[in-house]
Amino acid sequence: MNLRRRVVVTAAALLTGLSASWLGAQTASQDKPLLSEQVFKNIQVLKGIPVDDFLGTMGLMSAALQFDCSDCHVNAGTDTVEWAADTPRKRMARRMVTMVANINKENFGGRQVVTCWSCHRNRDRPLTTPTMETIYGMPTLEPDDIIVSPPGLPSPESVLDKFIEASGGAQRLAGITSFDGKGTSVGFGGFGGGGEVEIVAKAPDKRATIILFKAETGRGDQIRTYNGREGWVRTPLNVLGEFQLRGGDLDGARFDAQLSFSGQIKQILTNLKAGPATSITDLPAPDSQTVVQQAAASGPATHSVNVVQGAGPRGLLVTLYFDRQSGLLLRELRYGPSPIGRVPTQIDFADYRDVNGIKLPFRITYAWLDGRDSISLSDIKINVPVDEAKFGRPAPLKK
Repeated sequence: MNLRRRVVVTAAALLTGLSASWLGAQTASQDKPLLSEQVFKNIQVLKGIPVDDFLGTMGLMSAALQFDCSDCHVNAGTDTVEWAADTPRKRMARRMVTMVANINKENFGGRQVVTCWSCHRNRDRPLTTPTMETIYGMPTLEPDDIIVSPPGLPSPESVLDKFIEASGGAQRLAGITSFDGKGTSVGFGGFGGGGEVEIVAKAPDKRATIILFKAETGRGDQIRTYNGREGWVRTPLNVLGEFQLRGGDLDGARFDAQLSFSGQIKQILTNLKAGPATSITDLPAPDSQTVVQQAAASGPATHSVNVVQGAGPRGLLVTLYFDRQSGLLLRELRYGPSPIGRVPTQIDFADYRDVNGIKLPFRITYAWLDGRDSISLSDIKINVPVDEAKFGRPAPLKK
């Protein structure tokens, strides 16, 4: 099953799968973290984690095994889905989660060294025997999550200083108090058609991404907000539709809001270290038409980058990739927690343009385990009034 089919089927399953049989105490007070077992029925080995971390765990399982919802859940993708029903694969998944936890506890002092991905690598059954093509072919080098700094590298502070200077300089960046960008978005595979985008931010740590779709597309609006303390998500690519962030996604939302004002990058990251210079390749565009155009142009672009890794809010692991020539930020890769491995979120930045002496990205590709959005901005205004309500809980859906 290819990635496109998996994402689209997952989206369809989640859009039609809001089922009372799977929802529990969803109306519980939002003053306390809403935990997995309070919302979903028949939770046995993934108890005690916030809802956003639970959903990330499901995405990590899907990615490791190249599954979609229907591979484990009865009738997923239909209006008769039975999310809570036990199936042989769900029972096996529980045993695997317990096995991985025990391996890490007994052999690595509880550190999360072995995960689902360690063995499965996009297969439902791990390979047990090496293949000659792998032995004698070109190796695929996949970087570790935790980077190691060899001697002789530029200091991470110098890489960040170059980014600040390339973005407009510390003095100009310090003068930005808000911005409002407008444009369009296309989801993976063109699912649901294009949407109208507004990205707003207010210093030092408020941000909202609002993607509105026309009613005839059949896709609900997608909204991510953070008001300096709380974060919310409303998205059709999720079984809950809307929920408050409490786990790793909350830390990610805070970091993204802070990074919106790049002049404070050296204050929002701690424990900095530099990684070896390497190269990264642009993600394929999410819409089929652009994929064809990229193929005709010899594929996605590759960039030489300097790498800096640090700790964000509550120790959030963040890796940043900066263009070696321009110094501008090309990629943010951050990792949220889960019981079975780190949950990656990747944000790519491109098409930097000058806005009142400040370099800002006009193309943003936001990729997570359940989908991807490609955002193209046509206009960004800085230091404009921003409605505070946009950073809070999304307004109630219109009936």
